[in-house]
Amino acid sequence: MIIHLKNKQTLKIGNFYFKCSIGASGTTNKKIEGDKKTPKGIYSIEHLYVRKDRIKKIHSNLKIIKIKKNMGWCDDIRSKKYNKLIKIKKNIHHEKLYRKDYKYDLLIPIKYNFIKPKKNLGSCIFIHLTKDYKTTKGCVALKKKDFFIMLKLIKKNSKIKI
Repeated sequence: MIIHLKNKQTLKIGNFYFKCSIGASGTTNKKIEGDKKTPKGIYSIEHLYVRKDRIKKIHSNLKIIKIKKNMGWCDDIRSKKYNKLIKIKKNIHHEKLYRKDYKYDLLIPIKYNFIKPKKNLGSCIFIHLTKDYKTTKGCVALKKKDFFIMLKLIKKNSKIKI
């Protein structure tokens, strides 16, 4: 199953179309850290990360990982853990996964710059939640009800085409 970004506001999965939002600066073939662009290409997806204290019931063909308070995703270009899941440390810049807002209550990392990540080419590219379709820093965002439908459609070998 392919998750296909048709345009800046539309995600297609099978016969389903979903409104979405992407990076504030659109899409690009030349992603760099902090450019607010969503990287073009075809990418595998990772596991489903869930705030189990907020989302009680979840059905997915993806491996489900509970988001803990000490979890982060490294966006520090000086770190060997760049674009990897980490235990939060003060000396490593990161995107916190356990947030006060709702955006990361459900998230799926997109495997962009994932295996042997190259520094400064971009990190923390996720499919995550939105309530208002405001642009992201490079991620793809869906409303919760659409995210749940997507989870029923995709498999662990699904890919996203941006």
